[in-house]
Amino acid sequence: MKKIILLVVFWVSIAKIHAQQKTFLLAKEQLKDKIMGGWAGQTIGVTFGGPYEFRFQGTFIGDYQPLVWYDGYLKKTMLNDPGLYDDLYMDLTFVDVFEKYGLDAPADSFAHAIAQADYELWHANQVARYNILNGIKPPMSGYWKHNPHADCIDYQIESDFAGLMSPAMPNTASAISDKIGHIMNYGDGWYGGVYVGAMYALAFTSHNINFIVTEALKTIPVQSEFYQCIADVIAWHKKYPADWKQTWFQVQKKWAEDIGCPDGVFAPFDIDAKVNAAYVTIGLLYGNGDFTKTLEITTRCGQDADCNPSTAGGVLGAMIGYDHIPAYWKMGLKEIEDIDFKYTTMSLNKVYETGYRHALMNIEKNGGKISGDSVIIKTQQPQAVKFEKSFTGLYPVAKTNATWSSNKDEFSFEFEGTGFVVKGDAVDWKNIKTKFVYNTELYVDGKLIESPKLPAAREARRYDICWNYDLSKGKHVVRMKILNPAPDQNFTIGDIIIYSEAPVNGISMHPAK
Repeated sequence: MKKIILLVVFWVSIAKIHAQQKTFLLAKEQLKDKIMGGWAGQTIGVTFGGPYEFRFQGTFIGDYQPLVWYDGYLKKTMLNDPGLYDDLYMDLTFVDVFEKYGLDAPADSFAHAIAQADYELWHANQVARYNILNGIKPPMSGYWKHNPHADCIDYQIESDFAGLMSPAMPNTASAISDKIGHIMNYGDGWYGGVYVGAMYALAFTSHNINFIVTEALKTIPVQSEFYQCIADVIAWHKKYPADWKQTWFQVQKKWAEDIGCPDGVFAPFDIDAKVNAAYVTIGLLYGNGDFTKTLEITTRCGQDADCNPSTAGGVLGAMIGYDHIPAYWKMGLKEIEDIDFKYTTMSLNKVYETGYRHALMNIEKNGGKISGDSVIIKTQQPQAVKFEKSFTGLYPVAKTNATWSSNKDEFSFEFEGTGFVVKGDAVDWKNIKTKFVYNTELYVDGKLIESPKLPAAREARRYDICWNYDLSKGKHVVRMKILNPAPDQNFTIGDIIIYSEAPVNGISMHPAK
């Protein structure tokens, strides 16, 4: 009897090990076709949505408005509007670093690459670039106390590479995102990239978009707002299966109030990762595998209406493969596949090959095998990454303006609360490559707390003039001195966002000073 019991225990143990080490078989040509589909889908999606980027804020694009697509559109846009492909050339920067330094390249390699690149950046990416150039290295370059745009969409729109090089391995994609995504984002902003990477990874294993969306969400901690927002979209899709606009309205009512991004506070503009990820998810679920419906619905959701269909198109392209992207959407694609994306030395044809090679390397690194014309991947069950949250205990309560001194070499303002962000612009737009740097001093309540350097060059600029989230509750006086004012000074101050420890609901009885 004892032998029988031991034998049963042995075979149960073997069964458990086998269950934990499930494998997934793909022909090499299938793997490459899906990788090509992911990169092509991104390119098609961002081109399609380009004309509508942030043109529809807090509203969707009505059915009566036609969306443009025609043969030759891809080439025209690639040549005449290369800045549209910012999500792709960031992607390609990371691919290039892997190519140069291997799959174990450290975070600093990726940080240095984007810091020194010639292309213009925005929001969390630009804050991270400034941080890196001024000694704040990753992951602190993306941490919310150093980056007011930590919850913005940045890594979400450039995380596609992580999933495309991690087929059927969502946790491997998450590990890559941990290293690279924290260069520019934190909390919900980082979760956007983790979620997208997981969707791509799972798109290699299933043709069920509901499964892909639901399983990918398992990589996100349930206590996060990002998880709750996307879980709501999934639930609303079940409740309103034929009406994507109803789900869109529910997202607006519950989730569309941005508290982090200074450009989106008390404004219809919304570049928050979770809201735009909700639009991606709406497009995928209501598109239900149809490429045209997916791109159209995602674009019509508005806000970041080029990056969102780029993400949705890429995930769907990886799911169905390059060969199954409808011919209508591949009109003119062959014409551009050898054109290098601006600011890079990589074209679609190059990244098809490079991305395929990186995927094979990553599969082997994570226990898979390459056998003849087949690839055996050790699959992974999605696991939640660590919990983190930006802007804890902070709520925007007012917008105010600063007062310039008569000679315009300092500005000041008073407020009551626990934190602030000063928007503004120190860029010399007539000479964007200037080497001039404003030297400043920031005082709070008479105490010097920072000496920010504000480059007048566009690529090196500080995206927001100054901020501080660590003040005690009460009245404060903020004063910034410009130590070397320029005669033809371009230094401008915009809105100032005031934060406190609790939101102000209803009508405020205390106007901002």
